[in-house]
Amino acid sequence: QVQLVESGGGLVQAGGSLRLSCTSSRDTIGHYAVGWFRQAPGQEREFVAAISLSGGQIRYADSKKARFIISRDNAKNTVYLQMHSLKPEDTAVYSCAAEIHDPYNIATDSYEYDYWGQGTQVTVSS
Repeated sequence: QVQLVESGGGLVQAGGSLRLSCTSSRDTIGHYAVGWFRQAPGQEREFVAAISLSGGQIRYADSKKARFIISRDNAKNTVYLQMHSLKPEDTAVYSCAAEIHDPYNIATDSYEYDYWGQGTQVTVSS
């Protein structure tokens, strides 16, 4: 069973940056495609970015392309989400998820992911 743990969230001023990390405590995250999603209060979960096993395939939600960067270091068993120029509307709980059946499936739909972390809160103040 894959157990994902996110870290790196916090409170940041608008225009600031944060780097989120996603690691696996029981299995190597390097076996799987990983996606980042976020959910703001009262809103549905939305896709942010996804990366294939090798890092060779990457997908972003259109609105995130210019400011967010997903990457991975399989040697460190970690997937990152670097966020720049943060806005108050980026405030949400950010979660990573693993797709364990196809390591090159960088899906945008949350139902295609099999394991989820608890999430990390990102709050952007104006």
